[in-house]
Amino acid sequence: MTQRVELAAVMDRLAIDSLITEYAVTVDDGDWDAYQGLFTPDGRADYSSAGGIDASAAEVAGWLAGTMGLFPMRQHLIVNRRLRFGTLDQDIGDIAQVQADYVNPMRFTAREGESGSNSGASESSAPDFICGGRYAFTTLRTPQGWRLRQVTVQEKWRQVQERSRDHTPT
Repeated sequence: MTQRVELAAVMDRLAIDSLITEYAVTVDDGDWDAYQGLFTPDGRADYSSAGGIDASAAEVAGWLAGTMGLFPMRQHLIVNRRLRFGTLDQDIGDIAQVQADYVNPMRFTAREGESGSNSGASESSAPDFICGGRYAFTTLRTPQGWRLRQVTVQEKWRQVQERSRDHTPT
């Protein structure tokens, strides 16, 4: 490879890494317009392994808006990113496949009489729903930059913590 090609590959890797980070941030922040903007016009997402839907990015954004409302505190951690470039119309680098693991701690909406504060390390701020698994992202180079064409979630595990109504030790 020439230095120019190597530099282009590094720039593409950084752009794709940024795209994956933006994906996590838009979901965590509940910015569903920005979420849709990360996808190609024909982009899709498949959350069926986690009990969700497999649909267009717009339909999934609507579903997520309703579902994620149950979790005012959420924080996707996407790690172990493995990126492989592919070809489209014989032009190397137009498609990239990203496989990445995730851990996603979330907090249910506070019940009546419970603290809703997420500050400090109190029991009320601890996550009560945690899941983990693997994402498969298909990204495509577009005139607007790298975009998501397909996101597939493969949930491998989940843990739900029971919250008692009475926090008094027994």
